[in-house]
Amino acid sequence: MVITREEIDKLLSNSQSDGKPLSLEGADLTRINLDGLDLSGANLRGAVLAGASLREATLSEADLREADLQDADLEEADLSDALLTDAEVAGASFRGANLVGAEVEDVNFTEANLEDVRFL
Repeated sequence: MVITREEIDKLLSNSQSDGKPLSLEGADLTRINLDGLDLSGANLRGAVLAGASLREATLSEADLREADLQDADLEEADLSDALLTDAEVAGASFRGANLVGAEVEDVNFTEANLEDVRFL
């Protein structure tokens, strides 16, 4: 089942009012537009975000371990201190993204655009 942006907005609002991070572990978010959304601390472990647009999204401290981000657009996104271990990011664009403090062990950056990425 694919989740829509409207459903994400509602879930995010509910999680913020509960004071808990958003949990979308294993969710199918293929080709979703999440541009500019604040997903700080969100649990997206194993989520499918292939072809998704996350331009200028805030994903600081998010759990993206084992997530599928193939061909995703993460230009200018904030992934500081995010967990990306074992994520699949082949073909994704991280142009201008902030990856300072992010865990990127065993990440496949094949054909990913890493132009102007900040790692330090």
